[in-house]
Amino acid sequence: MLDLREVVDHLDDVRAALRRRGAQAASSLDALAELAARRSRIIQRREALAQTQNEANQAMARLDKKSEEFLARRDSLKAIAQEGKTLDAELRALEAELEQALLPVPNLPAARVPDGQSDRDNVQVRSWGDKPRFDFVPKDHVDLGDALGLLDLERAAKISGARFVVLRGEGARLTRALMAFMLDLHTREHGYTEMWPPVLVMDRAMRGTGQLPKFAADAFRIAADWDDSGDRRAGAEDAAERRELYLIPTAEVPLTNLHADEIVEGERLPIKYCAYTPCFRSEAGSYGKDTRGMFRVHQFDKVELVRFEHPERGEAALEQLTHEAEAVLVRLGLHHRVMELCAGDLGASARRGYDIEVWLPGQDAYREISSCSWFADYQARRAKIRFRPAQGEKPRLVHTLNGSGLPLGRTLIAILEQYQQQDGSVRVPSALVPYMGGTEVIR
Repeated sequence: MLDLREVVDHLDDVRAALRRRGAQAASSLDALAELAARRSRIIQRREALAQTQNEANQAMARLDKKSEEFLARRDSLKAIAQEGKTLDAELRALEAELEQALLPVPNLPAARVPDGQSDRDNVQVRSWGDKPRFDFVPKDHVDLGDALGLLDLERAAKISGARFVVLRGEGARLTRALMAFMLDLHTREHGYTEMWPPVLVMDRAMRGTGQLPKFAADAFRIAADWDDSGDRRAGAEDAAERRELYLIPTAEVPLTNLHADEIVEGERLPIKYCAYTPCFRSEAGSYGKDTRGMFRVHQFDKVELVRFEHPERGEAALEQLTHEAEAVLVRLGLHHRVMELCAGDLGASARRGYDIEVWLPGQDAYREISSCSWFADYQARRAKIRFRPAQGEKPRLVHTLNGSGLPLGRTLIAILEQYQQQDGSVRVPSALVPYMGGTEVIR
């Protein structure tokens, strides 16, 4: 969330910055503008009252306390004080309303973010490796997975519906190997602490990282019929009495909220967490897109990276985070490129970010496999995550970052398509062979 005072005091500048994201982002300030004008009028009236009250107090100090003029001024002061209390209450209510209106407003893109309105305007900053060359027409992951017995989309649809996948045999084993490999890389070489968080979270956790209210349509929400002790509650049939929880869309949500409403000591920064979790997304509005196979599904698995940084190191940490996510693809020998996101394609909570796109021969296209974002203090303000620079100093908001490091399903797709052989087999990347019990080829 943006700083309320900064937005109200620099409304035109904020609107201009949001206009880089597009007209819709800029229009998110419309509700704020009227509220800000009302707030300004109340503050002006409150300041005028305070001045009148001060002048009246000074005048009364020179009067006989038993005189009629003193008594009249005292009654007038009581009326002024009462009006002041009323205005203070109105101001508190209005600022609460302003804060709610501020929740859907996206973050301001950093000055160095490229201009543009869609992914077509993103800027390539580097690539790694060469596109694999084949003496045959490469297959996509669905055909490869079916032929090798790795995927079972029909039975997944039978038990869960469309956009789910069952992995079997070496497909399941390779996914498990990817999880272990990624977690080992990030903990042993990149210095992350491995966590195993819940995948059900309360609405305030979703709000803290920016999933609510903006992406409510993309979330899976459930209502629990039990209380925190685990006992079923009497009258739980009443929806109003149920405790609502959300299935996480990414481990970013529980990992970032581990420090919600906390003040951490400055010497602890940076704090770096990684976690494997299943993730759940309804993919609202994506019908008809990427429906073949397991590229875009309702439930998928991912290793996530989350960092808490000192504000002076926040943007620099984005570069390191992106290289750490990219290292997974480098170790696996998968050709990819890194794209800096333009203002119009930037995630709503992000101030600056990169997409890592892996080459998929079966689609003859680069596809996103990781998104790495620097949020500055946007999430920290929502979740109230602060740090104390030094003993006795005033707490400040931390800077948060996150990146996929990586999704297991899309990494599996890239391995199948980039490592496929003419006979229909798939070579296992050398980095994964120890995790596969020595298996080098899947036939």
